[in-house]
Amino acid sequence: MASAIIADKKVDPKTVTPSGFSGKIIKDDVLAALANPGKKAFNGGELFTRDQRAEKMTNLRKTISRRLVEAKNTTAMLTTFNEVDMQPIMDIRAKYKDKFKEAHGVGLGFMSFFAKACAIALSEWPTVNAYIDGDQILFHDYADISIAVSTPRGLTVPVIRNVESLGMADIEKEVINLANKAKNSKLTAEDLTGGTFTITNGGVFGSMLSTPIINIPQSAILGMHNIIQRPVAINGQVVIRPMMYVALSYDHRIIDGRESVSFLVRVKELLENPTLLLVQKDPVKALLGL
Repeated sequence: MASAIIADKKVDPKTVTPSGFSGKIIKDDVLAALANPGKKAFNGGELFTRDQRAEKMTNLRKTISRRLVEAKNTTAMLTTFNEVDMQPIMDIRAKYKDKFKEAHGVGLGFMSFFAKACAIALSEWPTVNAYIDGDQILFHDYADISIAVSTPRGLTVPVIRNVESLGMADIEKEVINLANKAKNSKLTAEDLTGGTFTITNGGVFGSMLSTPIINIPQSAILGMHNIIQRPVAINGQVVIRPMMYVALSYDHRIIDGRESVSFLVRVKELLENPTLLLVQKDPVKALLGL
């Protein structure tokens, strides 16, 4: 009977709250949806309820809350923005993803490009890779990049060690390894400590732009966002390109505006010219000694 009414009245089953056995939609559910178009109760309950629920915060959520407040209260946080044309990277992925998977047993994602670009930029702008230790600034001659991973229990930031020394496949394998460990609650204290810089990707959830919070004691964090087809001007012509906004939040106590902006511009340059990830300099300029 319920299915007949749905077909006759052209009701979208997704708008119907099932109350039958094992989540089955019954006649009364369809009639209720027809009587209250556009209205849907929370959790399959009654309309106009005023019920509330209280849940105790988990230890992880308490730790996250404490660290976020500490970051806001103890750093002079500022955010700078830029945008990246993702077409060159998307072209590389389209051309080589099958061969890459066949050769390395792992997919070619965006994170390896961003991690590699950040590692190069961090070597060129070392203050972005440093943090305050008492009355000293502690510099790192390596890039241990924390990757923000969302889990059902909360946000975690496991670390990929020595990104500057890893190949693209090595980075992709480690991203998958850490993500699986996070999902299965198997991350160790060693996995979560010692990062020098963080990358977070809100784009996987549809975020267009955000101001990420620094992962203390680090001094900077890069926020990736979703890729949107947008009209942009290239050589005086308006063309449609897959664009991504990127954001760098940084601790202004040790990172100046020149350093933060230059770092983000360098990341943009490396991503829009992926061959630079290998040689780190324009081949023609290298040839000419410029």
